[in-house]
Amino acid sequence: MYISETTIRVRYAETDRMGYVYYGNYAQYLEVGRVESLRQLETSYKEMEDNGVMLPVYTYSINYLKPAYYDDLLRIKTIIKKLPTAKITFDYEIYNQKNELLTTATTSLVFINTTSNKPCQAPKSFIEKIKVFFE
Repeated sequence: MYISETTIRVRYAETDRMGYVYYGNYAQYLEVGRVESLRQLETSYKEMEDNGVMLPVYTYSINYLKPAYYDDLLRIKTIIKKLPTAKITFDYEIYNQKNELLTTATTSLVFINTTSNKPCQAPKSFIEKIKVFFE
């Protein structure tokens, strides 16, 4: 299992009239978690795309347990529980600065060959970097 963490501060523009983070912004928070998770593995979406593989979101599920508010410092915990194949699944937990669990979510993404526009196996270079967490 691979686990990474990153933080993000809630900006005023991300809140609604009640002062809560607007629910639509959580997809962006999850993307930050995914992107930073890959960076911590010394890879990136850009590197994959430059090598002919893209990663569109296939499924997205989220549970809102408690609201986040303007200026909260959120900790996004991103978890990969299975070694990727043609699909990679990320699980997330979002905590506030009081360490309260606010949100849980899951996204599945599919590795797509940019030439054929069809699913493909995860790049070998990526598998080499992540497999040590599954041995």
